[in-house]
Amino acid sequence: MSGGTLLAERFEAHRPRLRAVAYRMLGSLGEAEDAVQETWLRLDRHAEEVDAEVDNLGGWLTTVASRVCLNELRSRDRRREDALDTEVPDPVLAAPERDDPEAAALLGDQVGMALQVVLGTLGPAERLAFVLHDLFAVPFEEIAPLLEKSPAAVRQAASRARKRVKERAPEPDRDPLAQRTAVEAFLAASREGDFEGLVAVLAPDAVLRADGGAAMAQLSKVIRGGTTIASSAQGFRHLAPFGRLVLVNGAYGVLTVIDGKAVSVMAFTVVGGRVAQIDVLTDPERLATLDLTGLAA
Repeated sequence: MSGGTLLAERFEAHRPRLRAVAYRMLGSLGEAEDAVQETWLRLDRHAEEVDAEVDNLGGWLTTVASRVCLNELRSRDRRREDALDTEVPDPVLAAPERDDPEAAALLGDQVGMALQVVLGTLGPAERLAFVLHDLFAVPFEEIAPLLEKSPAAVRQAASRARKRVKERAPEPDRDPLAQRTAVEAFLAASREGDFEGLVAVLAPDAVLRADGGAAMAQLSKVIRGGTTIASSAQGFRHLAPFGRLVLVNGAYGVLTVIDGKAVSVMAFTVVGGRVAQIDVLTDPERLATLDLTGLAA
């Protein structure tokens, strides 16, 4: 086996973790893949040096991928004039009936859509510190050189991020049955046009965030309050029969498919048996890139 083949195999063993880090850092599946590919190219360029000097290849790759993501976040931060309250990250979809190792590796148990949304509101340094330390257990001493800060400063950045996450991301029910029951009740009430049923399953202070992208900017909005969300849902009753249960970022959600094309993805955060947050992606450009294999039958 050639050295190049062996190196490629070693890299592939770390790919799921690298994709998970990049997705949580960037919130975009396409950009996450680009970051992982850039990490491979850097490994390939420095193969001899890495082979001779690096004892922990996984740690080296995580550092490189994180640096690539940090540069992208900083560039994105400079381009963006205003943070969009309606921005919804790319969803990771899986069929609820089957095991999906790839999705499981990407998501883990801690990162639902609500948390991923909040990560998108953090500054680059806070996001990197929180993702690497809190989600991937990377020591502050190893994160510090990436940010060119002291370990104490990185600890403070992670603490600020943790506080914002706690304030803005509701802690979801971990019981899959409770999640599924609430989402099925919402879907059934939507199909029947049952306003009272919708109000009953929605938390009084529920929040709905819809991201229509540039092509459907008129659909981008934030709606607050269970009653208001229930009223708004009445206007989309005609789409409800096409909705089906899927896993969205590891939790039960709804994928709406018409004529083989995804029309929307709804991610639900269920707290105390009621829907506390709904994140809806209706951007046709991003929906067109989703892999619906096994989901759109």
